Amino acid sequence: MKPAAQRLRFGVVGLGRLGKRHAENLAYRVPGALLAAACSPLADELAWARDALPEPRLYDDYADLLADPHVDAVWLVTPSSLHAQQIVDALRAGKHVFCEKPLSLDVAECERVLAEAARYPHLRAMIGFMRRFDPSYKDAFDKIAAGRIGRPFLVRSQTTDQNDTDGFFVRFAATSGGIFLDCTVHDIDVARWLLGKPRATRVFAAGAVALHEGLREFGDVDNGVAICEFEGGKLAMFYASRTQAHGNDTHSEVIGTAGALAIGHNPRANRVEIYDATGIRNECTPNFFDRFEDAFLHEARAFVAAVQGGAVRGGVVQDEAVQGEAAQAGATLADALEATRIGVALRESLRSGQAVTL
Repeated sequence: MKPAAQRLRFGVVGLGRLGKRHAENLAYRVPGALLAAACSPLADELAWARDALPEPRLYDDYADLLADPHVDAVWLVTPSSLHAQQIVDALRAGKHVFCEKPLSLDVAECERVLAEAARYPHLRAMIGFMRRFDPSYKDAFDKIAAGRIGRPFLVRSQTTDQNDTDGFFVRFAATSGGIFLDCTVHDIDVARWLLGKPRATRVFAAGAVALHEGLREFGDVDNGVAICEFEGGKLAMFYASRTQAHGNDTHSEVIGTAGALAIGHNPRANRVEIYDATGIRNECTPNFFDRFEDAFLHEARAFVAAVQGGAVRGGVVQDEAVQGEAAQAGATLADALEATRIGVALRESLRSGQAVTL
């Protein structure tokens, strides 16, 4: 392990379900990283950090963490509505910044962040579309790039969560941006990434409330489907659900002119298969934490490598020749802007019942 003086010193902001995972990764599992500080306005989350993390400095105010001269980079795991301004504040404070998706729920805010980031070319910014770092998705990307399925022209992708009878997503609906910006935004990024980053031209979305009636108040649904047309005749089909009985079921399929490939069609928790009177089955991944545990770790390592090796600057890939983990650039601010642009259009289509042209 590198001496502390040579490691990238992080401040994690937000210590909810996912924030805790990121904090533990940075503290214990990411070479080159040092968890120097943690921030949350909630006393119980700070108490967790005090017990679970290796003596970080604790803050209940984001501005105080940004003023800490011993923090080189911030890792934002905060509500979506706060992301844009928090990224801007971090850059102005001279900090590298990693932020969980989405960049913002508003296209104009995304554009503002990109303009601000251009003023700080020495700082790195990355958005947390972790599927790019999942070993299976990365293998699919490499096979497509090698021409194994010819020219890819269609992606079918879904994000479906196990039904939550506690109603978390209903309580979250007021600030989530809707199912397409909260869930499908991952599939949007995957589709653009696997198809070569084409520009979206038109979208159409529809949805249903199958179980969670409380979502109607917010114009949201618990199951949604969508079609996205891209330039050059490329297409994507999306499905999002909050109501699956069997667990988190995230998978994608890419169809090309000379073949097709699928990623994760069977959402297996492991390779054990059970044979009994009901048939042959396997246990499924219960949530996205477990499905993408490795991806979250690879993502963090890649961000550290990017800062130390110069792969991502101001949200733009600068040097594709950088070797090792730094060479695997994550989603840039520009990628996140396009994902939000498409997600917002899908939300508009869901509410209007009409196709939306971008």
